[in-house]
Amino acid sequence: MPKFMYSGNYTAKGAAGILKEGATARRDEAARIAESFGGTLESYYWCYGEKDFMCIMDVPDKVKITAFALAVGASGVFNGQLTPLITVEEMDEITSVELGNFTLPGQ
Repeated sequence: MPKFMYSGNYTAKGAAGILKEGATARRDEAARIAESFGGTLESYYWCYGEKDFMCIMDVPDKVKITAFALAVGASGVFNGQLTPLITVEEMDEITSVELGNFTLPGQ
């Protein structure tokens, strides 16, 4: 099943919601969303530094999770980033693909 990392930073409005509802509510909502898409929430973490939070989800429908990320981004409560995750085995497969001949820009 495809695995995604969703991470982001809360706006002032989003941070106010966390202060009101608590951190557990956000994790539980992420789990509910993943399950509604036929997947699971693997982990959810709060962060210091560049990102405020990140979670790892297994979700079978790439179109639906991408549409969700767009809808959340349009909400204005936080700025999120959806990142497809690649296993070591998938990277081995990727690096062994024969690409054939092609011309790069400027060549």
